[in-house]
Amino acid sequence: MPLLTIGYSTLADRVQNIRFPKNADWEYQVHVQQALTKPVEPGVVYLDSSGVAKSRNSAIRHASGTYLLFGDDDVVFHEQALTEALRYLDHHPKVSLLLASAVDETGNLRKNYPTRLTKLNKFNCARAATYEMIVRVEDAKNYGVLFDEDFGAGAKNHLGDEYIFIADLISKGAECVFAPIPIAMHPANSSGARWGTKQDRIARARVFKRVFGLMAMPVRLAFALRRIPELGGFMNAAKFVISR
Repeated sequence: MPLLTIGYSTLADRVQNIRFPKNADWEYQVHVQQALTKPVEPGVVYLDSSGVAKSRNSAIRHASGTYLLFGDDDVVFHEQALTEALRYLDHHPKVSLLLASAVDETGNLRKNYPTRLTKLNKFNCARAATYEMIVRVEDAKNYGVLFDEDFGAGAKNHLGDEYIFIADLISKGAECVFAPIPIAMHPANSSGARWGTKQDRIARARVFKRVFGLMAMPVRLAFALRRIPELGGFMNAAKFVISR
């Protein structure tokens, strides 16, 4: 069994963009959507579906490694940092998911990450990116946690799949931790940045409903008070609070 599986999600016309790490002891899988032809290739899984969450779930089902890292075709992983992250997981067997950090193409951190090890809860992991997440495969399967296929790129609700996945693990009692280890490079311009649109506002509201249930409205209010400009002003922020 390999220590690590990296499961890449991509579309057929973007497979050639993937840059694999050079560690021969790791397993690399590519989960491909929108393929017109499906030649049999080692490590390639073709999906007759759309939506990145379905591709991530395929990676969970097919992973042979102890740990699974989710990859995209525009992400470059740093092997030395990954090795450090895997060492942490090996030394902390009760941790089901490790959330790491990432840099942009200039080498700057992509967001304001904590500077020390931090236990994750439903209030501090909403900005997680899939390529920052390393999951202990056996734990995800034992807890019965998969990505919610109603969320994420290619779904009606175009974001939130990563956050919901971590929140579901936490709800099941899994220990999830952030470590300030920059394991990946991802370009600064993210396709998930659609702040200010009605579609974005409604999708974000639904994410909070999915995570917090009956407590979603006060959580949305607290979020809106900090994000009024991004939500498009006071009126749109009020609509966000009531999921409109």
